[in-house]
Amino acid sequence: MEPDLPTTTPSPPVETVGTDHSSKPVRSHIRPPLSPAQERRLIDNLDERFLDITRAFKKRTLPSSILPTLQSYLTATHTLLSLILQIPPLTRTSISLRTTLLLRLTGDVMTCFAGYPPVVGSLAPLLQWMDELDRGWLAVIRGQGWNLEEHTGFDIPPLPNIPSPNAEINPNPTSPTSTMSQTERTRLRSLLITGTQTMEEWLSALDTDGEDYTLGLERLGLQQGFDDLFFRTLSEIGGFEGSEVEGMVGTC
Repeated sequence: MEPDLPTTTPSPPVETVGTDHSSKPVRSHIRPPLSPAQERRLIDNLDERFLDITRAFKKRTLPSSILPTLQSYLTATHTLLSLILQIPPLTRTSISLRTTLLLRLTGDVMTCFAGYPPVVGSLAPLLQWMDELDRGWLAVIRGQGWNLEEHTGFDIPPLPNIPSPNAEINPNPTSPTSTMSQTERTRLRSLLITGTQTMEEWLSALDTDGEDYTLGLERLGLQQGFDDLFFRTLSEIGGFEGSEVEGMVGTC
C-alpha cells in the first residue's frame, strides 16, 4: 500500500481524467489544495522523516542498524518520494514546496547510495527507484499530478472552484519549465549529472569475477538502464547541452 499524505485533510480527493505524457487518458485522483496549516504539518512530518533516515544511514554499519543495505535505504526513501509527489500542484506555494522537497530528497539519495557497496542484487531495485525519480521529476517540471499506481504524471484538467496556478507563475502556461525557476533547474541538472558520475565510479567497484563491470551489467541486462538514467528529466530541462556541473551534495 502506498503512503498517504499526513495532512489530515477533511476534503476527499477529487477524481480526474487527465492525460499522461503520451496523451493517453488517465483516471486518477488529485487532492484539494493544501491549506497553510496543512502545509506546515506536512513540512514538519517530512522533516522528521528526513532526519530519521539520515540518522539511520549514519548508523548503517552497526549491528542494530535499520538501514544496513542499499535496498533497505531505497525502501525507506521511496516512502518519502511517494509522499512528496502526492502534494497537489494546485497553488504556487504547493508547487514550490513539492519542488524544494524533491530537490532535497534527490540530493540525499544521489549522495548516500554510494555509501553502500555495489552488490548485484541491489542494482535492479536501484534502477527502478531512479526511473521512478526520473518520472517524478518530469511530472513536477510539467506541473502534473502523480498517479501512484502507474508511477507516472498526468495533466490535471480544470477543476471546479480551483484556479490554475500557472497564471501566477508564468504567463505562458504551456512552457514545460513554468513550474521551476532557472536556479532550481540548474541545481537539479547539477544533482543528476554529478550523481550519475558518482554512480559510474561506484559501479566500477562491482564484483563481476574479473570481468569489466560494463560487460557484467550488459550480461545482467542492466547496462541500458544505467545508460538511460534521467534521460526524460535532462531532456526536458536541457541537461544534455554541455552545461557546467556544480558540486551539489546531500546531507548524508
